[in-house]
Amino acid sequence: MKTNRHTGRKGAGGRPPKYAGPSRPITVTLPESTLRELRYIDPDRGRAIVKLAKSAMRTDGSARPAVEVVDMAAHTGLIVIGPSDALRRIPFLHLVEVAPARYLLALNPGNDFKTLEIAIRDVLDDVPEEDQRERDLIARLLEQIRGLRKSDRVSMAEILFVKPIDKKRR
Repeated sequence: MKTNRHTGRKGAGGRPPKYAGPSRPITVTLPESTLRELRYIDPDRGRAIVKLAKSAMRTDGSARPAVEVVDMAAHTGLIVIGPSDALRRIPFLHLVEVAPARYLLALNPGNDFKTLEIAIRDVLDDVPEEDQRERDLIARLLEQIRGLRKSDRVSMAEILFVKPIDKKRR
């Protein structure tokens, strides 16, 4: 005979849920040093990983703009954005991670700012309406780029990418 506390609940009778939202078990291999460091964040590894993810994505309520211009030198700034799966589909655009979940935009040679603006506009058309975080980031980036282009405050420079030496082949 079922009691009221078991009806309509999956997995009733076990431990209470660890997280407020839906969750699922995963298997991940991490270095021993990382496992030790996670203990300092939270004795529970799962909670430690959740805390780090929320901190990197700033989903804790603190405001980190999805798109911002960061000063890097006198009279020079760089556009820095949050993570975007949709922007990664632009073949000539590289998202260069400079801090956790913060990326610089780098273009392959032969592509310019106007080409990037068109490609971003095209990508925005393909992002599903329900993916609001992605749509907001891309719309803000497009607004930023359009404003910079119209104000003639953009110049192009190249970043040097180097393939690392394969240490295993030495």
